[in-house]
Parts: sequence; C-alpha cells; structure tokens
Amino acid sequence: MESFDRALRTACAGAALLLGSLAAVQPALATGIPNLFASAVAIDKANRTVTLPLFRGTGPRGQEVFFILTESSDYQDAVKRGINWSPKLVHALGTPAVQLARVQSERSGKANGDRLRHGVRFSGTVDFSKPRVVVPGPDLVPLDPATHAGPVADSHYSPMFTFGDGIVYNGAHVANETGVHGKVLAFDEEHMTVTIRMTAGFYLGRDVLYISTDASVTQIAAIENAIYAPNLAYAPVAGNDDPSVSSRLPIIPVVNGPMGVGNPQRQGLRSAVAGEGDPLNIIREEPECSDPNVPASCSALQYSPMWDVTPVAWTQQAIDAGQRRRITSHQDVEALFNAGWVVSAAPSGPENFDPEIRGLRAAEVVVNCPPMFVAPPQ
Repeated sequence: MESFDRALRTACAGAALLLGSLAAVQPALATGIPNLFASAVAIDKANRTVTLPLFRGTGPRGQEVFFILTESSDYQDAVKRGINWSPKLVHALGTPAVQLARVQSERSGKANGDRLRHGVRFSGTVDFSKPRVVVPGPDLVPLDPATHAGPVADSHYSPMFTFGDGIVYNGAHVANETGVHGKVLAFDEEHMTVTIRMTAGFYLGRDVLYISTDASVTQIAAIENAIYAPNLAYAPVAGNDDPSVSSRLPIIPVVNGPMGVGNPQRQGLRSAVAGEGDPLNIIREEPECSDPNVPASCSALQYSPMWDVTPVAWTQQAIDAGQRRRITSHQDVEALFNAGWVVSAAPSGPENFDPEIRGLRAAEVVVNCPPMFVAPPQ
C-alpha cells in the first residue's frame, strides 16, 4: 500500500490531495463512502461530465499510459483516496479479470534527458487507434454483426489490477501512445486531469450518473463507446451477485422501452441506438457506505462496478395494453416481471436468485461502470 501511494504521488503530483491528506481536509469522508464521488475535481450533472484526477503509468512495452482510479477493495484505502469501495472485487483475484501490476522506479530515457520515474507498471493496455463502428440491426437491437468497438484491449489488460497484496483497484486506461478513450472530452496532462462523459441511469427511483469505460463484448463496448476488454468476462459470477462469491452486480437495461426524444417516458437500448439519448439503465446497488460495520447502512458491501448485464424486454401484450413506461427501480422490474409484463431478454442466460430480481437472467456480459453521483433519498 505504501509503495503504491508513493507511485501515485509521483504519477499525479497535482492530485496529491487523494494520497494521504483527503481525510484531514474533508473529515466527513473519514467515516464512510458518500453518494458523490469524493475525489472528482468537478461533477457537472447538467452536462453529464466529470473531471477526475489523471494518473501516469507504464505499459507492458515501457510506453506511457494514463489511467483513472475509481475503486478499491479496501475500505480505508477507498476512504483515503475518495473513491468507491467495492470489497466484492477480491473475488476476481486469480482470474484474467485482474491484471498484475507492480510499482516501478526506472530511468525513462526520454529525449529531453533521463529522469527518475516512479509509476505503476501494467501487464496489459489498450489499442485506442481503431475506429468505432455501430451498425443498427433490423430492429435496431440486436446490432448488426458488423458492429465493433474502437479501442481493443490486449490479452493481459483489464481495468482491474492488483500488486499481489490482496487489494484490487479499478483503474481504467484512458490514453496512451495509440490514442485517447472515446468517452474523454478533455485531457489535461499539465494539470493531470481528464474530463469524461457520464451516462444517466436510475437506482431506486433516484437519478444516477456513472462512467462506462470497458465491456467484455465488442458490440456492447461499441454501444457504450468503451474499451473492448474480453478479460472482464472472467470476473465471477454471471447471474450471481452473492457478495460472498461474486465480483459482479446486475445492471438492467430495457431493450424496447418507449421511444421519442421528447417523450418523458423514453428509455431503452433501441432508443439509445437510434440516437435519442442514454439507455437509462437501472442499477441494482450503489457504493454508498456510512459505516462498514453496520450492513444495513452500507450498500457498498454488495456494490461492484463490474456490472452483470441483465436485460429485460416489454412483452407485446404489455405494449398493447398500454403498460409500457419508464422503469426506475430494480424492484419495479421484479414486480413487472412477476406480473408477466416484462421478460428476460437473455432467456438462455444464467438465472439470478437474488430475491429482489429473482428469475431475471444475465446476458453473460460485463460492463465496467463506476457511479460518480447517486441522488440521495428524498
């Protein structure tokens, strides 16, 4: 832990607030994980952008890599850094879903003279050079097979990484010598910040804004304008969000929700592919935690940014009966599912036995989506 702190201090001197002094400057954070991503430089909810500290590391060939830091599996570490806490990430240790990294100190050999550089050395990184291609299918979704993501991860990359000390970090790569992540709106190497477009969604009827950085399937990565990172598929367990064994948590997209840019009920993957706006997915849990010793007040015990895509679709009967509308809660999804108005859109996927979404089936797709803002309860 101490060596990683030292590496991050050097990698991002402008963001030193994260690396030891956060709790002293903002004492309230010392007692928990808030609904708002604490280390964000700025969150613009109206324009759906977030500006985050940027970190510098090294790729497998010694190339310069820039990454963000959004989760830690260790509570005190997460509080100190002002990032999300996700203890479930440890269940992915030992799988390709977590890449091995190390802290390095070596001479860089740059043209302007050697300089001692401390940083994180990654096993894998991303090729950002390819174009993103999204080709709608006959019904918009499913997409045409010609669809593919632009950025593609190498065989060792995952946004999740560890130094072998039992702690897992979520640190998506956002730039390297090949280019910049498609969600990046502004990249400031001088001040070591990056501005990223957020995606809107819902949790228990409340507004959510999250960033979507990686996906395990190329077509889903293309929809999300994210990195195709197939190693995420190894994160356990598809269709199972049990915090004792799983590193995943469901996210529920609606395939065929109401459409129309001006429609207040608009929602769904088809709407998003048609260019009407975000799909407005429903998340199962948030990373908030006021006290990790009191499970009832600590949603983060179940939270993970490794979203297990669990899609649903309105039945034709529901559409004909005028039942179709915007859904903003997983509990509402479950009630509609039990009433027969919506069905699983991944009928051959593994069934989830979580009592709040029992019977819904996972599509066996993982998307890395750290929340930046969750509206507090009214």
